[in-house]
Amino acid sequence: MSAEDEATLGALTGVRASKHSFYPEYLRSTERLARAVQALDEISRALVRSAEGPRALVEAVLRAAVEHLQADWVLLAVADGALRGIRPRFLCTTGDGRFLEDEDDLPAEARAHLATVRTRPWELEPGSGDADLVRAAMHLDDEPVGGFVARPGGVPIAETDLAIIRVLGNQAAVALHHSHLFHTAARLRGRAEQLGEEASRQARDLVERDAELREARRRLTEAVQRQIIDDERHRIARELHDSVTQAVLSAGMTVEVCRSELTALGGPAAEVADRLAPARDLAQQAVAQLRSAIYALHHGPDEGPGSLPVLLERLSHVHLPTDVDVTVRVAGEPVELPVSAEHSLLRLTGEALFNTAVHGEADRAEVQLTYAPDRVVLAIADDGTGDPAHLRATLRSGGGRHRGLVNMATRAAELGGAMRVDRAELGGVRIALDIPLPLPAEE
Repeated sequence: MSAEDEATLGALTGVRASKHSFYPEYLRSTERLARAVQALDEISRALVRSAEGPRALVEAVLRAAVEHLQADWVLLAVADGALRGIRPRFLCTTGDGRFLEDEDDLPAEARAHLATVRTRPWELEPGSGDADLVRAAMHLDDEPVGGFVARPGGVPIAETDLAIIRVLGNQAAVALHHSHLFHTAARLRGRAEQLGEEASRQARDLVERDAELREARRRLTEAVQRQIIDDERHRIARELHDSVTQAVLSAGMTVEVCRSELTALGGPAAEVADRLAPARDLAQQAVAQLRSAIYALHHGPDEGPGSLPVLLERLSHVHLPTDVDVTVRVAGEPVELPVSAEHSLLRLTGEALFNTAVHGEADRAEVQLTYAPDRVVLAIADDGTGDPAHLRATLRSGGGRHRGLVNMATRAAELGGAMRVDRAELGGVRIALDIPLPLPAEE
């Protein structure tokens, strides 16, 4: 064979020989090619196991390296500070298939190279270190993140074998990174689902608790509103019993004493005594009516809850010492007020109506409730004989015996408002309470 033919054959087969017979080297080249193809197949099968976790992936890569190199041992380690989530950080396999992950169990030669892989992976580049070892760095984004160190068996190592090991190392780094991301994402997804279920459960609990709180608030509001009306009834009943009833009884007794004395005198005086008999009967009837009213006030109907306008309407029908025609008017769009504020407004209205009936000698009264965007105005006016100037002077002097008027002014101040006493268009007294909004919310 000519030299030109040998060169052509060498270019086609990758085999060069100085002898006329190059068949043995061709067989060795074919064997290396077969091993390279087998190694690439093992690499591909190893790298698709990333879903099984980093440990399974590292074991598969090490098996591929051992089989390809027919090595006594192969060490794969991750550099310190790189691929932080990867576990294990290093693993070594021996020719008999054992996996070692304790430094004390490593072969002495492998243990000597572990520190290099951990701290100086760039030193594993081809051509560095012991010529009898196979060393290859693992790269990720062109940065060394770890590497291989292997002690081959009796198989000669060609340049193609080193290239395959470098490919295996780099692909292993990428696969380890992706495996870590895959399992981290799976773990986070599981945690997110768990947190989502917990959030849904808490949301359902909050909805239930909110419903319970709303129901409790509704019941509490009903109870407070009933208590407000009941307190007002009891207060009026107490006033009727302690003052009005006693006064009527005293008047009846005085009339009866006078009748007795006039009857004893005889003559025209006896005739006067006879004319006083209807007054005695009227006093007795008044006492009976007062006692009936007091009983009715103490045993009022079980009325349900309502808004402030509704409660004012009910309050206007509560028994008063005299017959007073009470009208309730509401202007504006009603807004919900704190229960304590509604309580104070009802108490103030009750005291004002009672004073109108007892002291003002009024026949008519008007309760005007006005809702404005920034305030609520409550006014109680009557057609009685009260003197606004006298009432204002009484307030300035501290009230004296008229503590009811002072109590109303105190309630107004507690709500952050002011109370005015003026002449009413009906002719009597007008008491107006001006409350700014919004009022502080109750706990």
